[in-house]
Amino acid sequence: MGFKVAVVGATGNVGREMLDILAERRFPADEVVALASSSSIGTDVSFGDKTLVCKALENYDFTGTDICLMSAGGTVSKEWSPKIARKGAVVIDNSSAWRMDPDVPLIVPEVNASAVAGFAKKNIIANPNCSTAQLVVALKPLHDAAKITRVVVATYQSVSGAGKSAMDELFAQTRSIFVSEAVETGNFPKRIAFNIIPQIDDFMEDGYTKEEWKMMAETKKILDPKIKLTATCVRVPVFIGHAEAVNVEFERPISADEARNILREAPGVLVIDKHEPGGYITPHEAAGEDATFVSRIREDATVENGLSFWCVADNLRKGAALNAVQIAELLINRKLITPKKQAA
Repeated sequence: MGFKVAVVGATGNVGREMLDILAERRFPADEVVALASSSSIGTDVSFGDKTLVCKALENYDFTGTDICLMSAGGTVSKEWSPKIARKGAVVIDNSSAWRMDPDVPLIVPEVNASAVAGFAKKNIIANPNCSTAQLVVALKPLHDAAKITRVVVATYQSVSGAGKSAMDELFAQTRSIFVSEAVETGNFPKRIAFNIIPQIDDFMEDGYTKEEWKMMAETKKILDPKIKLTATCVRVPVFIGHAEAVNVEFERPISADEARNILREAPGVLVIDKHEPGGYITPHEAAGEDATFVSRIREDATVENGLSFWCVADNLRKGAALNAVQIAELLINRKLITPKKQAA
């Protein structure tokens, strides 16, 4: 018998992607339920060749639900994830609400799969920030080989990371510029069309933004608390796909060729690295793909044991929906959960 899965936030960018990926990967579910706020009751969402009608989260009885994929924002998750977990469903949450809770595992299956067993403390598992997820997939095999001491990363993050309304804003602003109309801003502090904005999320007292802090804190929790990391997170006028320019310092020597060979064998990584025009991946090519792409691997002569590389992934997939589904698959493959119907 299969599992019963609920997707909360099913009408959003990530929620719709979760449903698509569950269908694509033929997740062993006998029943999939689409849930959203009361304002979305009756909205149709696609699940493979089927259409699901959204139900209201507030009125749904989670008794008998095995897995809940939660993508409804931190405020909703703080209120509802513990309630759902107490009903016996394992909550895999995509918001920042639970990531730094010491009793909640923060999981990227290619990186720290063994930590998933800790879910039993609260019945909640956290998905990392989209920019963190792709970064640690690329860093993990290199850390195993030569031990990373410091990382400097600049991100180039697409507007889809801020939701559908942000994508609509980029489209509307671009159109306004072409037809010489006034450009209106809403989701971003400055115009995003034909521009880049060096701010994602709110500023903290030390001058970093919350997005930058998330990358620092989450990398330490997922990969190694001893790694020093500094980030500059930038929003760019791209619809889907986050890119990162990454500089890494290691404890032991590692050449660009060694790193290239290691990454070619790493789970979830695809190396596209030709020293010629176009011999690298951009967000446009990464959109719709599951892999974390690594390009432009080269040695950094300005520091001892340094490498630089370019990292790109679809933020809606590996940065969110795909990672959540992979966590659910991990629970099943490790026999950490069984269908409640079967158990009954």
